[in-house]
Amino acid sequence: MGLFINTNVAALNGQRNLLHTQNRLAKQFQQLSSGLRINTAGDDAAGLAISERFTSQIRGLSQAVRNANDAVSLSQVAEAALSESTSILQRMRELSIQAANDINGDGEREALQNEVDQLIEELTRIGETTTFNGKKLLDGSFIDAFFHVGAFARETVRVRIRDARSLTIGRQATQTGVPVATNPIQAGDVLLNGVTIRNTQAVDDQLSTSFAAGSAIAKAAAINDTTEFHGVTAKPLPNEFVSANAITGGTLDNATNIVINGQVISGFGVAADDATDVLVRSINEVFDRTGVAASLDERGRLVLRAEDGRNIELQVNGPDVIGIGGSQVKTAELNLYSEEQYTVTGNNEAYIGFADNELIGVTSADAVTTVSVETRFEANESLLKIDRALAQITSDRAELGAVTNRMQSTLSNLTAIIEASTASRSRIRDADFAEVTTNLSRDQILSQAGISILSQANAQPQQVLSLLQG
Repeated sequence: MGLFINTNVAALNGQRNLLHTQNRLAKQFQQLSSGLRINTAGDDAAGLAISERFTSQIRGLSQAVRNANDAVSLSQVAEAALSESTSILQRMRELSIQAANDINGDGEREALQNEVDQLIEELTRIGETTTFNGKKLLDGSFIDAFFHVGAFARETVRVRIRDARSLTIGRQATQTGVPVATNPIQAGDVLLNGVTIRNTQAVDDQLSTSFAAGSAIAKAAAINDTTEFHGVTAKPLPNEFVSANAITGGTLDNATNIVINGQVISGFGVAADDATDVLVRSINEVFDRTGVAASLDERGRLVLRAEDGRNIELQVNGPDVIGIGGSQVKTAELNLYSEEQYTVTGNNEAYIGFADNELIGVTSADAVTTVSVETRFEANESLLKIDRALAQITSDRAELGAVTNRMQSTLSNLTAIIEASTASRSRIRDADFAEVTTNLSRDQILSQAGISILSQANAQPQQVLSLLQG
């Protein structure tokens, strides 16, 4: 092996190896001081990208946990206020029932009204002053709020708290149409608030014996199927038929009879005005099969009534001795009601007994603020208003309870995801101290050895001097 002065290969090799060792030591010192395996993108570019996505998710989820806890707190505040409103309404209901009793005179009812007025004012105060973080909850301004409970966009939960003030609870937009047409509803015939009502079918009405698909029962079922979209609830009213004329009298036999909802009424004589009640009794005897009850009005006319709103089908065979006025099908009326105003449109609104483009508005006359117990009639009317208000508040409390329970589940899910995501990020980004310290010990020894060897390599060219001195 030759001796060279200009180029010390051994020193260069020792310097290079020592540099690598020093770089590894610097990285190990950085990892041990930070606790992270990845401190710069150069350490692991792909790992850094993945861990940063985990960091975004974890921090977003942590904020979502705080948001969900805020939602739980808000729901509890609102529910507590509504609970007190419920107690007030229950007391008002008791007072209304008490005032409806005619044992009370004007003085007693005035005293009851004074307490009712105070309770109404307290209802209004609760509705106007219940707040959370400065936001009013029960005055109708919090009707459509959203809580963000996720790490990414549009991961929200809707909280809907309706106006609970006395001037709004209990009111409704209600309208009763004329008797419905026997035509079934087809697509496009009826729209409520722009929502198309589905086709009606005979299966919607298991009570009517004819034109079942066009009955008030079937149409109410079709409307109520989509109440959540248009906000309108339908109810068939009792169906009532009154004969055209007073009962003239005659004999009902095989040739002369009437058929009510498929049941033949015959085999007896009928006196004028049904003086012996034989016709009314005969019709009522088959009530279980027809659903139709009979009575006479003050003019001696036959009155048929189906409380459940089913169709009343009448067939007259032979002379019309009881003044029915011929064979026909009598349909019931539909009552439509909503907490907000609604519109009835479509190609054939008359099929549900309403006019073209009819707008039904909300009136405050039905609100709790108008509750009066100064007369028996007003006390009874007030009971209806209070019951509607109780139904609304109970519904809102149930929805708040459901939101609270959902938020608790959301919190459990969020914390579980945070835990799993944090563990995943740790496996990617955190330093393994056992591995790093092992490598550190090795590289420290290599560093010391490298320094020693580099020192000897640098001294090697001096051996040439001994040759020159020889």
